Amino acid sequence: MIPRYLVDFDVAELPKFEADVMIIGSGIAGLYTAIKAAENRRVLLITKKALLESNTKYAQGGIAAVTSAEDAPAYHIQDTLIAGAGLCEPEAVRALVHEGPGGVQELIRLGTAFDRENGELSLTQEGAHSHRRILHANGDATGYEIVRALSEKVADHPAIEVWNEHMVIDLLTEQGECIGALVQKPNGERLYVTANATILCSGGGGQLYRYTTNPDIATGDGVAMAYRAGAAVRDMEFIQFHPTALCHPGAPRFLISEAVRGEGAVLRNIHGERFMEQYDSRQELAPRDIVARAIVHEMERTQAAFVYLDITHEPSERIKQRFPTIYRTCLSFDLDITADWIPIAPAAHYMMGGIQTNLHGESTLARLFACGEVSSTGVHGANRLASNSLSEAVVFGSRIVERLHSLPPLAGHTLISYNDNRVDSLASSIMEQQLKLQETMVHYVGVRRNGEGLQVALDQLRGQMSVFSAVLTSREEIEFANLLTCGLLVTDGALLREESRGAHYRDDFPTADDGVWRKHVQQRREQGITEECVHDI
Repeated sequence: MIPRYLVDFDVAELPKFEADVMIIGSGIAGLYTAIKAAENRRVLLITKKALLESNTKYAQGGIAAVTSAEDAPAYHIQDTLIAGAGLCEPEAVRALVHEGPGGVQELIRLGTAFDRENGELSLTQEGAHSHRRILHANGDATGYEIVRALSEKVADHPAIEVWNEHMVIDLLTEQGECIGALVQKPNGERLYVTANATILCSGGGGQLYRYTTNPDIATGDGVAMAYRAGAAVRDMEFIQFHPTALCHPGAPRFLISEAVRGEGAVLRNIHGERFMEQYDSRQELAPRDIVARAIVHEMERTQAAFVYLDITHEPSERIKQRFPTIYRTCLSFDLDITADWIPIAPAAHYMMGGIQTNLHGESTLARLFACGEVSSTGVHGANRLASNSLSEAVVFGSRIVERLHSLPPLAGHTLISYNDNRVDSLASSIMEQQLKLQETMVHYVGVRRNGEGLQVALDQLRGQMSVFSAVLTSREEIEFANLLTCGLLVTDGALLREESRGAHYRDDFPTADDGVWRKHVQQRREQGITEECVHDI
């Protein structure tokens, strides 16, 4: 069994820090929530790297919100529910859609400069959206622009204290509520933080897979910490693989935005043939799970390591203006996207599942909240609609802060200690162990799955559980323990769900089974794995 805490400690021997609100993570969810919470509270924001380093920074496409007279909330709701394949929570979707436009206006007020045409917000369309409703910044650098604006506000805010390069090891709990966290400083020293409210905004777990669009920091820390603390996690089997990540010798799996297809790019196999019409009537604008599986099938059918994304038929200057980051990045690898087809393949991109929350961002553990990719609000269902993630972070960040108004003060607590008599050292290097985990996940828990392979994956992952009895000191060791925790959760959920739905596809159960499986898979450390019905519209 996964232990309650990753390290032995006695808080009586550690320095103490007190905060009204502790926020863990510095993407859009953490930054925005910190700014809103700091209007009348002292906020401590902890990030394991620098303030600007997060998944949000790499978000290209944009943020989805109904801002055009030609669009309507009903269309956005419908698009989200369809993409979510029957597992969206309708009330959460309504909150996202109706409150998202106000969140966009708040981002603008806080300094985000979205692109405009003739004085109006410039909108684009992405896969599975029925209307043009995606706001973007600097063409294809939306996430970076949002993080830039918000991080400047955070850095200058007198009520927000920022700890860079600090690793949160575990959440501290007492009598069924979260009272703070155990934190490791850059020099390896540890302290404990108590907070009236703890908000996890730590992002997803893209590093579960060898090929991912996520940065190195995406190691599932928040989900793993919350699970160890006893909070429910939900729908972990649903991992979104972005269909179009750059696949080129010497290049990272750089994201080629959904918006490229939204602006007219087409997919071709290595023989130059378009193929999406064979898989879906929406062709290149089908939901991500359908496009990703179609690409994998074409790669297998043609025995190729990639397919091509072709936007060369669009005017050269328009491509450069609309996608400057993609253009410059590809050019650095001798690919001119105005003239060359872009070699691409699917890569792990986003976790639809995460820490189960209600409409106010509350987890099942008192005083613990979650926001952004680390959470399972019910918005994304089995397959996230493109560009809904940034909207979700803003909408539910605001809702969390509203809930803080009614949160009673933290009562006194006894000093916590934990001793598991850890004496073992790790048998092999963390780099070797993480690579082994990633290869297991890619081979057996990827775009296509089956029961036999999932059982092999589970056995291989369980074979790495000696890390939980070892003495962990470095950030990398703690991250690997978190990745292994998440890998076990994802694989367990995927093995239980004997159907194909959204981003979860099983060769041995190739169709959706609403009669049995239109429900969430919930996992808790003490209670194990259970099923929970979806609320009807």
